[in-house]
Amino acid sequence: MKMLPVGIQTFSEIIQEDYLYIDKTGMAYSLIDNFKYVFLSRPRRFGKSLFLDTLKNIFEGNRELFGGLLIEEQWNWEVTYPVILISFSGGIDSRETLRKNLFAIVRGEQALAEE
Repeated sequence: MKMLPVGIQTFSEIIQEDYLYIDKTGMAYSLIDNFKYVFLSRPRRFGKSLFLDTLKNIFEGNRELFGGLLIEEQWNWEVTYPVILISFSGGIDSRETLRKNLFAIVRGEQALAEE
């Protein structure tokens, strides 16, 4: 019996370490294919971070992680998309701190893109 991925929010770790994963890639494909904008509003500890990490891996074209999952045959894995991860958790106590954090993230992503 597979172990439950309690506290693990990284899709790749769940797949590579062979934890139990309930396939939500059909829902991910439907959101990507049918909507331009999506607002994910769920209670704390409800899987938002894991779902967003799953989307990140889809957009980055990490097909090897999706073997046997619904999206594997639906997605065009030849095309990849840049992903910018912005987290609003912890350490934001003012508008200025938020501004500095956002600029640092964007500058970091720009530096990666220029490599």
